[in-house]
Amino acid sequence: MAVKDRDRFSTTTRIRLLGEQTAARVYRSQTKRQARRSRLTGRAALLALVLCTLVVALAYPIRQYVSQRAEIADLQREREQARQRVEQLRDLKGRWQDDAYAQQQIRQRLHYVLPGETGFIVVDPSAARQPRADLGAADRPWYANVWDGVDKSDASDQ
Repeated sequence: MAVKDRDRFSTTTRIRLLGEQTAARVYRSQTKRQARRSRLTGRAALLALVLCTLVVALAYPIRQYVSQRAEIADLQREREQARQRVEQLRDLKGRWQDDAYAQQQIRQRLHYVLPGETGFIVVDPSAARQPRADLGAADRPWYANVWDGVDKSDASDQ
């Protein structure tokens, strides 16, 4: 036991214990510092700055690109509609080149009759019962509209 007691109080043992204690304190303080320390390093800050700069620099061109793509899509849609309208008009022109179609349309729209035929128009009985005063300006004859305008202007002067 005397040897153990002597080792316990020897200088090397004390220095070794002091070193271990100091190492433990340093390790604890480093872990606390690392936990408190921000993870944002200089490199990370520079990388974040470069990324933000790229985003700001590319935002306007990307917005322009997207708007131009939308405009191109609109123009293509309009072109397709115009092409379809041209096809319809070509078909209509082709139909009007046919004499039978032209004759049918003339008879239907202008109420023409061929020689020897009797033409008549069927009037809707409910339309005939309407009084003339209830008709709108477009349904009355033109001279009635003119006369009403003269009456109204004469009444406004008095």
